Amino acid sequence: MTSRIIIFDDNQERLNSVAMLLNLSPEFTCTGTFINANNLVADIAGSKPDLVLMDIDMPGINGIEATKMIRSNFEELPVLMQTNFEEDDRIFDSLRAGANGYLLKKTAPEKFLESLKEALEGGAPMTGSIATQVLRYFANEVQSKKDYHLTVREKEILAYLTKGYSYKLIAAECNISYNTVNNHIRNIYDKLYVNSATEAISLAIRERLV
Repeated sequence: MTSRIIIFDDNQERLNSVAMLLNLSPEFTCTGTFINANNLVADIAGSKPDLVLMDIDMPGINGIEATKMIRSNFEELPVLMQTNFEEDDRIFDSLRAGANGYLLKKTAPEKFLESLKEALEGGAPMTGSIATQVLRYFANEVQSKKDYHLTVREKEILAYLTKGYSYKLIAAECNISYNTVNNHIRNIYDKLYVNSATEAISLAIRERLV
């Protein structure tokens, strides 16, 4: 069964090329392309996506505001932000708005499709340079003394997650299976009392867990 993806982007050429890439993949199908988010709720309700690709810069309602609207109306729907730039404020505003990940538009097609899969599985894909900025942003937060009882392996996997590694790369680095990584991450979520990789990463960095 293919995953249904919709795209919001004011660049028609970009919309067409990403839609084509998705439809050529056996794992995805593009069920909607929209040049603005002015009818966001109706567009999402009508296309019933499994994931939203959201451009950060659009006329009218921008991607950050649109993501806030998605969180209010479709709480569990994954949203991946896309942009041409690595601007700190926009990165953190997007994550605070509820985005599940943040990718540069120049991301290679193979990595792009892998990131969609990861987001659908509960991950928080980010371009490496963006993950580094997220780490730096939280570097001066006060350390918490709370013990979440993470195992050595769970701390190792959480550290890779905060560096922007995909589940596939974590599995390779730890010499374990993809499914084992997935199970460890679910255990990490339970121990940290979070529901997503974005929340886990923020908590790990803020409280110096890794």
